[in-house]
Amino acid sequence: MLEIKEISKTFNAGTINEKKALSKLSLTLNEGDFVTVIGGNGAGKSTLLNAVAGAFGVDEGSILIDGTDVTKLPEYKRAKFLGRVFQDPMNGTAATMGIEENLALAYRRGKARTLRWGIRAPERKMYAEKLKELDLGLETRLTSKVGLLSGGQRQAITLLMSALQRPKLLLLDEHTAALDPKTAHKVLEITQNIVTRDRLTTLMITHNMNHAIAYGNRLIMMHNGQIIFDVSGEEKQKLKVENLLQKFTELSGDTVSDRMLLS
Repeated sequence: MLEIKEISKTFNAGTINEKKALSKLSLTLNEGDFVTVIGGNGAGKSTLLNAVAGAFGVDEGSILIDGTDVTKLPEYKRAKFLGRVFQDPMNGTAATMGIEENLALAYRRGKARTLRWGIRAPERKMYAEKLKELDLGLETRLTSKVGLLSGGQRQAITLLMSALQRPKLLLLDEHTAALDPKTAHKVLEITQNIVTRDRLTTLMITHNMNHAIAYGNRLIMMHNGQIIFDVSGEEKQKLKVENLLQKFTELSGDTVSDRMLLS
């Protein structure tokens, strides 16, 4: 479903601020893979997601989604393949619009525009049923402005919106980092349910090693723009945080950063 072939990306090339963010990175995801991505600050995790999403072009290499080469496609043309949830709960939804209006925008993405914009009864019923699955009581608040909701509720709605059209690939960029632990746990449960139900191929960046181990069928560790560790299946299930810290030290040659220890 996703094939990345030796992509590289350098920011501010030829200047004192030059930063090589990705270095000949290759990665293949099969349909239905749920891959968690960890690494220290500056490892290239978000750069990888932005490269796949088309936020910027890569210097070399290629990116294919479900067999389609999207390397040269701008971000808006890749949108039909992708669902994405950002770290900031304020992104991904329109704060001044109601819950059902936000869902309608996501549901109509990529479809032909007509003068008939109104949300009809069968569509409203479908939204209510999907919101009920979140178990947040939002199915009775369809007309409530999204800007009045909590961060966790907004992230849950953004998740639902990102999956409405069953994207080829779901990108989760530290989507629980700005939430308190209890709310983060709830949003991760919702994430797991949606990904499993729709068999969505998913890339999830996290700084939390426990989350990286607990969720998904595969884990990759990044360092200096490259993948230095890739584990899946039963081997992943047996991992503990101490194992990951040891692997990071062994494979990167660096001592573990304070950020990773705190995670």
